[in-house]
Amino acid sequence: MKAKRALQYIDKFESYVCQVLLGFFVVVLFMQIALRICFNYVIPWSEEISRFSFVWFVFFGAAYAARLAAHNRVTIQFKLFPPVVGNICMFLSDIIWIGFNLLMIWKSLEVITDLMEFPYISPSLGWSMAYVYWIFPISFSLMSVRIIQVNIMKYWLKIEIKDVDKIDPDDLEPLPESH
Repeated sequence: MKAKRALQYIDKFESYVCQVLLGFFVVVLFMQIALRICFNYVIPWSEEISRFSFVWFVFFGAAYAARLAAHNRVTIQFKLFPPVVGNICMFLSDIIWIGFNLLMIWKSLEVITDLMEFPYISPSLGWSMAYVYWIFPISFSLMSVRIIQVNIMKYWLKIEIKDVDKIDPDDLEPLPESH
């Protein structure tokens, strides 16, 4: 099915984006430290671009963590009730989470619109901050898709979501093919 294949591509895309952003800002920071210590030279834009790439890394990572059902939650209180009560409570909390994400998408698009009308330029790179802020609607949209995906896998397709501390993300089972 096309939707399943698209979600698998998003899995890989998020993973690769996170890896590239992490590698990029680590290399830039290492280069900055090495140049400062060895040659007493400072790259003016290195701190700013590493900060932007770190923020993008964190927000893409949050969307990827939503796919892995790896966000921290307090669930001990659900152990006192039958599993169906815990599942209903978790589902309702995911609905609230999606509502929060939608609010964040809406408000971040308002901020981006304002930044397009009244530009704020980053000091070192000279970039419009409107472009940097696009990570907010992108990541909260991806997170919402991932929350929905995990709930479909868990409640509709009856796929057990394994503890991410005990599995390798590359070993995630693809969505089952329907014939």
